[in-house]
Amino acid sequence: MESFKMALRSIAGNKMRSFLTMLGIIIGVASVIMLVSIVSGYMNSMMESFSDMGVDQINVSVTNTASRTVDTDDFYEFLDENPETFAYLTPTATVNGRLKYGNDTMSGTSIGGYSEDYLTIKGYEMEAGRNLSYSDMAGEKRVAVMGYYTAWYMFGSAEEAIGEKIRINGNVFYVVGVVKRQDEDSLEEGGMDDFVWIPYSTAGKIARTGFMSSYIITVRDVNDADAGVTKIEDYLYSVFKDDDLYSVYANSEMLDQMNEMIGQLSMMLGGIAGISLLVAGVGVMNIMLVSVTERTREIGIRKALGARRGVIMTQFVIEAAVTSTMGGILGIIMGSVMTVLIGTAIGITCTPTFGAVLLSFGVSVGIGLIFGYMPANRAARLNPIDALRSE
Repeated sequence: MESFKMALRSIAGNKMRSFLTMLGIIIGVASVIMLVSIVSGYMNSMMESFSDMGVDQINVSVTNTASRTVDTDDFYEFLDENPETFAYLTPTATVNGRLKYGNDTMSGTSIGGYSEDYLTIKGYEMEAGRNLSYSDMAGEKRVAVMGYYTAWYMFGSAEEAIGEKIRINGNVFYVVGVVKRQDEDSLEEGGMDDFVWIPYSTAGKIARTGFMSSYIITVRDVNDADAGVTKIEDYLYSVFKDDDLYSVYANSEMLDQMNEMIGQLSMMLGGIAGISLLVAGVGVMNIMLVSVTERTREIGIRKALGARRGVIMTQFVIEAAVTSTMGGILGIIMGSVMTVLIGTAIGITCTPTFGAVLLSFGVSVGIGLIFGYMPANRAARLNPIDALRSE
């Protein structure tokens, strides 16, 4: 405790020098916290974006041959046999063409054929009317569900779109439902709300594709995505006996790859920021060496009065550790404030991560102990007679 009090008095007696010594620690700690926390905030933002894309989804593509085929009924039967793993299924069929209503034509609208489960898979809700139904698939009915922008652009509102006739590549469809708006920032052609869904069976008939070749299957738990991929691949291989005739890809794989890349980037940036802490440690050591030189006579007096080597060493190690600790605390405050401000400026939610704060603070204290040892050891080894003769 006495050494701690002496350290505080020494710091208070040399305010400017102590602050300049701490400055390297402050900047280093703040840099580590800011870089790691901002990268973490960006990663969370990316994860949310990918979550909206459906990390629970598995995309399946098959190439049917004359002798080996897997159709929609086969996939539904496969799902029924694995209810503990899979939740929903929709065949997908992209329709290339233009959407027309009267004299209005929309060429940028996304048009596709899906099942009634596609609304649930996307996590959307209806704004007006109804969703596609199983009877629409079975009867190959010419009905359509519109995105909010498409309905607003063509008919003025979601309600007015219900029951209206539209044309897709010259084929007449009746609008039965409009999906709630997804993009709260803008409504534009080609955006999130510019789409038309029709029954996959109808889409296949219009496109004359015969068998559906693409499917989206969702798992009940994101953690089961890998197991789901394995089950689907095993099933398809049992049918085709050739893994070149199908492909299975889980969206969660893309998220895992992104997490790995961002994690490596976070470590790299944290390491770069950590270099500044190393430089700050050298500064602490230099200042402590200066302090030992200035207080050589004081050390001689203390040793002449009976102070042991361990006492002298403890005094200077504690002084270096207190200096680093105070710098670390100021760096945490500065880094936390700057993290929030920078996150707000770039439009993502950034909060100081506990790991970054703990790591940077621990390193700052460690620097005080490690880089303070050599000056402290030098002070402890001084000959009291030579120290007393020092000017």
